[in-house]
This record gives sequence, C-alpha cells and structure tokens, in this order.
Amino acid sequence: MTKTNQLFVLDPGHTFAYFEYCHFGFSRQISRFDKLSGVIKLNLKSQNGSVNIEIDTRSVNTGSELFNSHIQGIEFLNTSEYPKATFVSDKVEFEGSKVTAVHGVLTIKDICEHVTLEVIHFEYGKHPITGKEHFGANAVAVIQRSDFNMGKYSPQISDEVVIKVAIEASKGE
Repeated sequence: MTKTNQLFVLDPGHTFAYFEYCHFGFSRQISRFDKLSGVIKLNLKSQNGSVNIEIDTRSVNTGSELFNSHIQGIEFLNTSEYPKATFVSDKVEFEGSKVTAVHGVLTIKDICEHVTLEVIHFEYGKHPITGKEHFGANAVAVIQRSDFNMGKYSPQISDEVVIKVAIEASKGE
C-alpha cells in the first residue's frame, strides 16, 4: 500500500478536538476547539508514523461567547499569552493496518505532559469525492487539568477532562 511514510494533511472541516468535564456533578459539559492544523505521517505497511497537531486555543467553542471568554482567561487557557496548544507524537501503535494508539506530548500553556490517545476508530482508503488516499480516526485521552495549571474550582468542576479527537486527513501533494 505505501512505500515510505506518507504525508497526510488534516482536513480542517472534519477535524476537531472536543473536551468534556463534570460540572458540579450535574452534567458533563462538552466543548470543542474549532481550529486545528497539522500533519500526520503514516506508513501502514511498515507500521510507523508520526503526528504533529496544533490547536488554536482561541477557537474554543462552548456555545456561549461569555463562557468562551471565561475559558480563554488567565485562570484556564490564558489564550492571550498561550494562543496555541500542541500534540507531538513519540510513538504510533498499530494492529495490522490500523492505528490503535498514539503516544506523545501535549503542551498547554508551555506545560508538557505525556498523553496516550487511544484510537477507537480508524479507516483508510480512497476518498469517494477527491479520489485521494484518505483516513479518518477517532481517539480519546484523559488528562488532569491541574497538570496544566488550570485546576481552579476543583473538585466542584472535575479535574479530570476527557479529550476526544475526530480527524480526517488526505495524502499531501
């Protein structure tokens, strides 16, 4: 299928990072970041690859402008000083021709923590519209927001945050 690591470029219209946390025990709030960019290199035949994603933290979307600005404030993402978060892999795990996990470093507010994204869905093939080699994946990880100096209101607002990522990417030119 592939000879060397092929470069795949994220489809910005179908790639999002969601985050979910418990709000005072009443509900699980779900928000997302609307702007991600990056590249993924994969070689399904030799089972190796790399992931490099950048998140525009100013694109946080809670559904409320007031709450967006609250999360962008100094007590949480502090987007005026840290407008980007990154994830850079150090290992990609495969089972056959499917990616099953991506291990790497998540950097938020210049704080780096090792994170494992468990890939719960992975599909590879030709895109039905563009005809390009294409893949899609869904992954999940759990972090502690206090690890990134964002622990305000804990434990009423859970320290545990579930990150869910939906990615689609096409082979680059």
